[in-house]
Amino acid sequence: MDEKSGLIILAARLRDFLGRYMEGGAIDVAMMFVGIGAILGVILTAAIVLVYAERKVSAFMQMRVGPNRVGPWGLLQTVADMLKLLAKEDIRPHGVERRIWALAPVLLFVPAAAAYAVLPFDDGAIFADLNIGIFYFIAVSSQATIPFLMAGWASNNKYALIGGMRTVAQMISYEIPLVFSLLGVVMLVGSMRMGDIVAAQRDLWFICLQPVAFLVYVIAATAETNRTPFDLVEAESEIIAGPFTEYSGMRWSFFFLAEYANLVAVSAIAVTLFLGGWNGPWLPGWLWFILKTAVMIFIFMWFRWTFPRIRVDQLMSFGWKVLLPIALANIVVTGIGIYVYKMIG
Repeated sequence: MDEKSGLIILAARLRDFLGRYMEGGAIDVAMMFVGIGAILGVILTAAIVLVYAERKVSAFMQMRVGPNRVGPWGLLQTVADMLKLLAKEDIRPHGVERRIWALAPVLLFVPAAAAYAVLPFDDGAIFADLNIGIFYFIAVSSQATIPFLMAGWASNNKYALIGGMRTVAQMISYEIPLVFSLLGVVMLVGSMRMGDIVAAQRDLWFICLQPVAFLVYVIAATAETNRTPFDLVEAESEIIAGPFTEYSGMRWSFFFLAEYANLVAVSAIAVTLFLGGWNGPWLPGWLWFILKTAVMIFIFMWFRWTFPRIRVDQLMSFGWKVLLPIALANIVVTGIGIYVYKMIG
């Protein structure tokens, strides 16, 4: 099998199979729905696996056993939790803005899923290799701010509203340095297409050329996914559960699912832009991509179970007074470096 991509061969065989029963544009439409189904499958599978993995990681760091009762080694604990959420009563508190309150969890999941369209799992294995891939990812992921605010405002609960407002402040503040951290890579490649960025790292990963940008990205991405030490959106010791306070059952699980979908997405973007994407020796490209993404996810989990939650004033000060100036300085240094390299070359 060609090392270039087993996934491409699989897609070609599926297209040939559909060609026996369909014609013309119908095949393209069918393949589009197959791609969408594959993305949803990745998200759902990742959520089930990562919930279990995070429990085991936290247990290891806190010298506990973790899940060990349901199924062998506790592997079915997440499945049991999923069934529990499906069976729980869907409670709608009195006084909520019905339509906005019900729509917010669904709208939060949509941008989390849409971001996967530009993730290159292997050479050619990408749903849409747009020439503005990075811009698309940033534009789509930034829409997650609105559903959080909708959930907080529509819940008719002061704690939920405070959590929603915190979300707006936090995500907007840290989205700016996150974008600037990615800009250095775009300047080096001269393209926003994901495939071009990965191809440019065939000999040298950009984490070697952009170590500061990588650190800024990891910190900003932690804040964007609302994970410790930046989990002020749902700080249970202060505001119960923030915008999730008045949700239960499957509506609450949509928030949870979106969190892990975003965790995988920001980890995959870090792999694509800084860790060489699918590039690697011996193993297939898609397997390299999964292994590198798993390492990044572990780093985010490591952060969560190591650092304490910071105060909201510390959160804002660090974002605007420390992280943003560092990201801007990195862009200036990168620009100077590119200019000098062209002058010497």
